[in-house]
Amino acid sequence: MSVRKARVDDAPAIHALVNRFARKEKMLPLSLGLVYERLRDFFVYERRGKVLACGALHVVWEDLAEVRSLAVQKEYQRRGIGAALFHACIEEAPRLGVRRVFALTFVPEFFQKMGMTLVAKEALPHKVWADCVRCPRFPNCDEVALVADLDEHGIKSSSSSSSSS
Repeated sequence: MSVRKARVDDAPAIHALVNRFARKEKMLPLSLGLVYERLRDFFVYERRGKVLACGALHVVWEDLAEVRSLAVQKEYQRRGIGAALFHACIEEAPRLGVRRVFALTFVPEFFQKMGMTLVAKEALPHKVWADCVRCPRFPNCDEVALVADLDEHGIKSSSSSSSSS
């Protein structure tokens, strides 16, 4: 598998991929401008020079980051690509000093398989007040929140539900 940090020339492909899922209401849309602004957050899966999947780790607070915009082209799903992108994010988090990651998703089963635990969105006040209040779905969002506590080796075997932020 070829998972790597995103480059500037990947932005249009990331934008198209995320918004393809957004049109199906599987994730929230991103403008091309936001993709460029957040490009350093992104990892991509590339095959034969073509971006087929993406995922991002976005630092939200002093020890809290969000795994977001995780998307795999439909014909490449269920091949471990999403898991590889998720793990790239998780491996980067401790290097940045992040001890807790979360995801807001319409597909919680994937993140549960990755070791994350369901929590109430209210357990993530930095996310709710920074991003959610500006979302057109607020306050009636049907995304599900999940968290995982990390150590230097990745996700701890049992995530606690106490917030360290």
